Amino acid sequence: QLQASGGGLVQAGDSLRLSCAASGRTFSNYDMGWFRQAPGKEREFVAVISRSGGSRSGGSTDYADSVKGRFTVARDDAKNTVWLHMMSLKPEDTAVYHCAANFARYRIGPPAKSPDFYDYWGQGTLVTVSS
Repeated sequence: QLQASGGGLVQAGDSLRLSCAASGRTFSNYDMGWFRQAPGKEREFVAVISRSGGSRSGGSTDYADSVKGRFTVARDDAKNTVWLHMMSLKPEDTAVYHCAANFARYRIGPPAKSPDFYDYWGQGTLVTVSS
């Protein structure tokens, strides 16, 4: 079960940190992704942090081109939590943001960017960026 929080109404240029708390699974075995869906648009990939497998580094990360350099994803397996720190927000970042988990203990290749590969989803948290 995933619970996303931290959304809200901000102005362009502001920062916001989203949190996603997980329960019920071995969190460290899961790649954790962030996706967003704007009104009238399809769900799109935002960021992913790979399973840590017990590594203190917390896993590798990847980002959509539209958020590179502005968003940072991080995880703390001890807290079963993943964060998405968003800076320099733009109106086009307005969307419902979802966290998702993909069981990846036996994954071969890089973490998935397609939502089709993710097994568990949070309910989403709305981020609105005003101009």
